[in-house]
Amino acid sequence: MTTVRIPTDLPRRRGIGAKFGSLGKAVLITLLVVFAGFPVYWMLATSLGTEASLYGGSQPLLPEVQNIGQWGGFLSDIPILRWLGNSFVIAAGTTILSLVLATMAAYALSRYKFHGRGVAGFIFFSTQMLPEALIIVPLYAIFAGAGLLNSHWGLVLADTAFVMPVSMFIIKSGIDKIPYEIEESARIDGCSRLRILTTIVLPLIMPSIAAAAVIAFFDGWNEFMFANTFISSSDLWPASVGLSSFLGQFYTPMNIVMLCALLFALPAIIFFLWAQRGIVSGLTAGSVKG
Repeated sequence: MTTVRIPTDLPRRRGIGAKFGSLGKAVLITLLVVFAGFPVYWMLATSLGTEASLYGGSQPLLPEVQNIGQWGGFLSDIPILRWLGNSFVIAAGTTILSLVLATMAAYALSRYKFHGRGVAGFIFFSTQMLPEALIIVPLYAIFAGAGLLNSHWGLVLADTAFVMPVSMFIIKSGIDKIPYEIEESARIDGCSRLRILTTIVLPLIMPSIAAAAVIAFFDGWNEFMFANTFISSSDLWPASVGLSSFLGQFYTPMNIVMLCALLFALPAIIFFLWAQRGIVSGLTAGSVKG
């Protein structure tokens, strides 16, 4: 009679495999974080460097922390904080205006049945076929007649016109997934369309709202082409245009450029991390109890 021997170390082997799997995931995540964060680290290291170290030889890998005092001189000579404030005004205005318009348009296209709904959706989609450089000249003439040149509101309107259709389609995809019976129940209880949208639909589509907000904020924050064309006063420049002004034909102060680039990148990173938390919380808060 043949005796079958059952290995007694099977649980231990599985435990070792699980440990190695967790270790591999941790190593992979660490490598991805280092890879994604290295540009920010290099901007910090370059901003702390001197012209002798940056142009005289190889740049040190570690930041020269002893040169942090030069930041005060840079910031006192450059209105970077004013430029960042201008960028924030443009980004915030673009985000708020595009989300308001995109939410109403998305709800109308998703819930209302009317003639030409498909044509309206195609018109919104066709706006993404035109590059900004193609309409910058006629848009300049329109803004000149409307008195919107050298104004942040003109940039907000221009950016909203391009990013609102994208935000609308993102939000519309979230509204389409909501069962219409929920809104019918609210209508029976006497809720208006506006109240249904604000108290029922919006909490359920927070992930879509957060995704659209990230796209709209980055579009306004990274504004360059319209600002470089429509804004003539340096006091009204956003940070992107201010950064480009440091690029010279024969000399570019890399430590100053990298310090301004670091200050320009940090608010966008912080906003993305905050919006990412909103996406996750919206996924959990959007559940419906039966």
